[in-house]
Amino acid sequence: MSIPLILAVVFVVFLGALTRTTFGFGEAVVSMPLLTLLPVNLHTSVSLMGLVGLTVASLTVTTGWRHINRRALIPLVFAALVGIPIGLAMVTVVPTKIITALLGIALIAYGIYSLTRHFLSSTETKDRLHHPLWGLLFGFASGVFGSAYNFNGVPVAVYGSLRGWYPNKFRSTMQAYFFISGTLIVAGQGIDGIWNINMFTLYLFSMPAMIAAIIVGTILHQKIPIAKFQRYVFLLIATLGVVLFVKSII
Repeated sequence: MSIPLILAVVFVVFLGALTRTTFGFGEAVVSMPLLTLLPVNLHTSVSLMGLVGLTVASLTVTTGWRHINRRALIPLVFAALVGIPIGLAMVTVVPTKIITALLGIALIAYGIYSLTRHFLSSTETKDRLHHPLWGLLFGFASGVFGSAYNFNGVPVAVYGSLRGWYPNKFRSTMQAYFFISGTLIVAGQGIDGIWNINMFTLYLFSMPAMIAAIIVGTILHQKIPIAKFQRYVFLLIATLGVVLFVKSII
């Protein structure tokens, strides 16, 4: 690997870790599309971001453990455990172009949803999503998408948004979920044989960037008006989704 490529990957990891630390989720949503645009093997990108996500979660979950919604966390984790093997099968069997297209469509859908969720959410919806079966459904989707290409944050973020979790509960529960599911996903990826020397090399080079992102992101979380800043992030996510989808069909 060339030095410019390594630096580009480190910068992408920094952006993803910064997004995760600031908002509580989104590092793979930001980083995976950008990594796909670089000359990096898809399996290397998937395994790298899985390890990065687990590292960031392990370093940040301890700061907000008091706000974790444990009743919602348990069904999410158990359902994710069922979905993880299915996602691993997808990433090893389904062609890269199809995965890229699915990722693009998912990004577009999530970006549009996030930008319009204030119009879509209602008290009736939030009450309905309190049923444990909804947690199982979103947890299963998170396990599938997470083990396939580290997209586990989107289903849980949508679930938390529809449940109406206040910011501290949202951020803390997300980090706890990422730590548990991330451990399972990274272990599954290792057992499935998609780790390689390039992934470990990029991970080691990215460590200083992750630490810097955690420090800066924690400060931003406390200082920046999150709701306004999120709109720009969601717009970027939808744009990257369009780019990925177009790339997959060309």
